[in-house]
Amino acid sequence: MVSQGKSGKVLSEVVSGLEQTRAFDGPGEVVSGVVRHLTASDAIKSALSGSWLGHALHPLMTDLPIGFWTSGVALDLVGGQDAEAGADLLVALGNLSALGTAATGLADWSDSFGPEKRLGIWHGLANGAGLALMTASMLARKSGARGLGRALGFAGLGVASASAYLGGHLVYARGMGVQRAGFDIDQAVSDWTDVAAEADLVDGKPLKVSAGDVSVMLLRQDGHLSALASMCTHAGGPLDEGAFKDGCVTCPWHGSRFELADGSVQRGPASIPQPTFQTRVRDGRVEVRAA
Repeated sequence: MVSQGKSGKVLSEVVSGLEQTRAFDGPGEVVSGVVRHLTASDAIKSALSGSWLGHALHPLMTDLPIGFWTSGVALDLVGGQDAEAGADLLVALGNLSALGTAATGLADWSDSFGPEKRLGIWHGLANGAGLALMTASMLARKSGARGLGRALGFAGLGVASASAYLGGHLVYARGMGVQRAGFDIDQAVSDWTDVAAEADLVDGKPLKVSAGDVSVMLLRQDGHLSALASMCTHAGGPLDEGAFKDGCVTCPWHGSRFELADGSVQRGPASIPQPTFQTRVRDGRVEVRAA
């Protein structure tokens, strides 16, 4: 058995402390309100959330500044004078890509709450500090102070790496951005499963049922029966309590919107399509199976 070890325990305690720090709760709500206002447009929210990609965009974007900065620092260490121009270019590209990374991160963070929201603030502050150090490194390089520029680059990469640890905790320990509707629906509801009596369906009114261990939302409109996983893929919001319009359902928690027909994302913050089910009625009973 592999134990956590002393360093892991210390880091866990530090992160837990950050998650409980309420000093930035007020400013955090103000900033998240501004971000939500700036991303109110369906197109902007979906673009930053990665709805068009079928995968959260922020984790992909984080590879860019970390990759550029790490490569630039590596050239500083082993490249010699001939590699100075390349190192400078890599640092500059890292600084530029960090701006897009921050935009996607803010869009995701604005819909979080509680401990993950607090830790997200520290994650953002650390990233901002890392970017500031890297920007100072770029300016020092341009002024001819290469030694200072390298030192600032090392410091910036160190801070960015610490911030990446916090980002990893948000995903792997807190489940931020992880699908909440279930990972094994295709296997769990692979066969036709009886879930309700047809008489229980009221046109235009959603009905929450269970297909084994999977929670399903049924909705009959104009004679057509739709079935989707009832937990929103973004954060587990109850879609059966959402709003229904123009063939879509809007999650009541964060406003993600899905097509009833195929579960495709029409508006973020959700980036993963909502699982859907085939439906049929036999002998007055409604049956579903994974689509």
